[in-house]
Parts: sequence; C-alpha cells; structure tokens
Amino acid sequence: MLRVLGVVTARGGSKGIPRKNLALLAGKPLLAYTAEAALAAARLSRVVLSTDDEQIAEAGRQMGLDVPFLRPSELARDDTPTLPVLQDVVRRLEADGDRYDAICLLQPTNPLRQPSDIDRCIEVLESTDADAVVTLLAVPDKYNPHWVYFPDADGDLHLSTGEVTPIPRRQALPAAYHREGSVYVTRREVLMEKNSLFGSRLRGVELVAANSVNIDSPADLERAEQILSRAQGTKCID
Repeated sequence: MLRVLGVVTARGGSKGIPRKNLALLAGKPLLAYTAEAALAAARLSRVVLSTDDEQIAEAGRQMGLDVPFLRPSELARDDTPTLPVLQDVVRRLEADGDRYDAICLLQPTNPLRQPSDIDRCIEVLESTDADAVVTLLAVPDKYNPHWVYFPDADGDLHLSTGEVTPIPRRQALPAAYHREGSVYVTRREVLMEKNSLFGSRLRGVELVAANSVNIDSPADLERAEQILSRAQGTKCID
C-alpha cells in the first residue's frame, strides 16, 4: 500500500480575496473544508500544512493539521509555482527521515472536495502505472477541442486538434476533460527527480461539475455557499 503525504498549501497573500484562506464560507474558514476532507481521507498517511503565515499556521493546528515548519518567504510570492513548494516540504520531511511514496496536493481554494475524492485518486495511482492522478471535469460539447478554433497570425481559423474538418455530429465527439483542481496525487520520484507534478502518464478521476468550485473571487464564495446550502437540504453533495 502506498504511503501518501497530503500537503495543504495556504500562503498568507491573496489578491482576489484578502486573506482568502481564512475567509469565511458558510461560517467556517475556507481552510477548514480542506483540512476536514484531508483528515477524513482513509488513504493519507500524514497531512501537513505549508504556509508562510503564522496566523494561518495556528488556524491549521487548531483544525488538526500538522505544521512542522513555516514556508520560506521566497516560496510564497504571487508568482511562485506549486512544484517547488511541494518539493520544499518533501525535502524537509525527508531530512528528518520521513519519506513517502506519493504526495497529494490539496488547495483550500477547492473547498467542496470529499474525502472519497482523495481516496479514489490514490487508489487509481496505486492500481495503475500512472505517474500522477488528478480530478477532472468533463468539457461541455460546445468547448470540445474538435470544435474549438484558434486564429493564426493572418486571422485564419484552425481547429485546436489540427484537423481540417470538424467532427460534424455531437454524438461522435470523443470525451474531453479539464483539470478540476481539487486533488493532485504524484509519485515521489516524479515530483522530486523529474521535477513534474504530472509526469508523462496522467490519469484522472471525474467529478460532478455542479459540486465543484474554485474560489478566486467573492462571486465564487457565493456560489460555494449556494452549493453547501443545497447540500444541507439533501444531506449529500457527492
């Protein structure tokens, strides 16, 4: 069985929503939803919080997250990629002798993930030769790559697939997906030795679009509140 490290990434800075990771969603800090899902997932061996912010660190501790160290400030800028943040966590834990087979990235901006979404991604990674597994959403037919055009420098349109003629019937379109953002699970050697979050063999777990939201703006918070409100009436959003 794979030993999987869950890493919740939550820096202090945010432009769209000030102090976004501690912003309230249905009366709870945004961070709490990811903390609860991570700690309830059966397949995570340990869950740590990577943050540069002591207030977020303390909030994470109160939620049950492990905060063994603060993230260096140079890894908490607006333009800092996710990859070096995860590598920083892995290196520091391995320096203390704590090594994992895979790393699971969990971002607080996706608060509606379920513990089962995390476990399903890990199970797919374990049962296949994939380098990484991510959560997916189906692309609506009208945005399918076989129907999407891009202009060249002269303004002539070309299908994104490189085909000359689009597939004429909607029923004949192949399935297409985009990354949903709730869960990323990557094998340790891919992350650390190949410097990649995805590797060359990527698999996916499809989620339901109606239950997915990525918090970038106040409008996203409102939509998430609406979804949670509906869920309280049905007792399930999975």
